[in-house]
Amino acid sequence: MDEIDRTGLRRRSSSHVAVRTCVGCRRTDSRSVLLRVTVREDEAGPPRIVPDVRRRLGGRGAWLHPDPDCIEQAVRRRAFARALRVGAPVDLSPLTAYLDRLRS
Repeated sequence: MDEIDRTGLRRRSSSHVAVRTCVGCRRTDSRSVLLRVTVREDEAGPPRIVPDVRRRLGGRGAWLHPDPDCIEQAVRRRAFARALRVGAPVDLSPLTAYLDRLRS
């Protein structure tokens, strides 16, 4: 809901929550629940999907629940390549290693 301030301009109320869509399950959720991932490319190998924990890395990002089922669905649907606009197959090892560390 928008509020009108003293100058007559609209501003968002403080109860606004940023909502994003998970590329795996396609459910919407708040930014605080989802993990942002980006792609890092170098000449050594395929593009790597890396977690952007601080949500500050440059470039295009995609949002994902930190859940193995959502990763599996995203891989099956080829959602990472589509959301991040990458033409080549992607390497998920940095992302899966990060999620393994979270679970242990």
